[in-house]
Amino acid sequence: MLLIQNCRLVDPASQTDGLRDILIKEERIAQIGGAGTICPPAEGKSGCRIVNAAGLCAVPGLVDTHVHFRDPGALYKEDIFTGAKSAAAGGVTSVVLMANTTPHVDNEETLRYVSEKGKQTGIHVYTCANVTMDMAGKRLTDMESLFKQGAVGFTDDGKPLLDSRIVREAMREAQKLHAPISFHEEDPAFISENGINAGRAAQYFGIGGSDRQAEISMVERDLLLAMETGAEIVIQHISTKEAVELVRQAKRKGVRVHAEATPHHFSLTQDAAIRFGTLAKMNPPLREEADRLAIIEGLRDGTVDLIATDHAPHSMEEKERGIVEAPSGIIGLETSLSLGLMHLVETGALSLMQLLLCMCKNPAVLYGLDAGYLAEGGPADLALLDAAKEWIPTAFASKSQNSPFLGQTLRGRVKMTVCGGKVVYEDQKD
Repeated sequence: MLLIQNCRLVDPASQTDGLRDILIKEERIAQIGGAGTICPPAEGKSGCRIVNAAGLCAVPGLVDTHVHFRDPGALYKEDIFTGAKSAAAGGVTSVVLMANTTPHVDNEETLRYVSEKGKQTGIHVYTCANVTMDMAGKRLTDMESLFKQGAVGFTDDGKPLLDSRIVREAMREAQKLHAPISFHEEDPAFISENGINAGRAAQYFGIGGSDRQAEISMVERDLLLAMETGAEIVIQHISTKEAVELVRQAKRKGVRVHAEATPHHFSLTQDAAIRFGTLAKMNPPLREEADRLAIIEGLRDGTVDLIATDHAPHSMEEKERGIVEAPSGIIGLETSLSLGLMHLVETGALSLMQLLLCMCKNPAVLYGLDAGYLAEGGPADLALLDAAKEWIPTAFASKSQNSPFLGQTLRGRVKMTVCGGKVVYEDQKD
């Protein structure tokens, strides 16, 4: 048993924000009461750990629905075990893996491998399956079979689907299965070199970069197809103000669309690429201040309803290559909550409740997960957060360290993560 006393419980599902005690028995929350009102049950008193959480927030375990653990295929970057440790260190208790591994998750054997290995970690590991075979964009996977075998959604993230006929067919199949389908919206016709915005950053590096129209054009297409098919779609890692507005207008028309913001897209601009080089190279790229502010406004008004990290590990050797040759992507599981607090809550753009809605409840509901809330009888998945604590990441639990936030001063420190009633992370620093 675990008894957490005197915490500030913030739960977006019930809109609760107040001082509480939380008693955990086995994998569930047994009791929630006013601060100082719950005592260890007599029958389990000797085996009950008591945590005085005065000054800390208890929040639902974060649900990150866009992560890459590189397993199978690139274990030198990350594997399911190290990825899960990184998640736990960031207060994340549920993750949804992308399917662009090697081999791809376009078959039941790879799906089973990922699912079974995920069960051996301390957190909840789910995975999407691919939309098309070998991510080639030409032939659909057996989506029904993969969904029945445990895939929670579908995506070819990492590669855009260029054939509208295939996209329409995939949306119709996903709609029949009542499964979300997610899209990487970057048309290569508008990209000279990916990962760097076609603007001041590209000019600095002397390259053409990635034009904003690459995203805008594909978002336009997929919103029209979603309206036609009735599919529930996700616009992944949205990066442009125009795409945010397109999603806003589509939602008003009743399109079943969700938009996903990454912490790096609401925290940084293309100036970070100039400052940090390849450590701030990602797809889609960091863009302009007006785009960053539009994403924040989208989060504020509910147009953008998901926050996910797109945790993308790469080795330092790979990131030390030239700006064109280095792979795109940064890790983010251990910094996402801090960045949300600093750039959204502390600025007054969002309340803590609104932030947690996008990081806990909304993603859990989208994927049908029993997660993202704190309630009696509910899953004992939570994080204890010191929202004011400053910290400087010098090393991450992830196998890779590719982050522009390494060595930077952040605020908001996860002190403990509990998943399935077990402590899976505990900060040992003051």
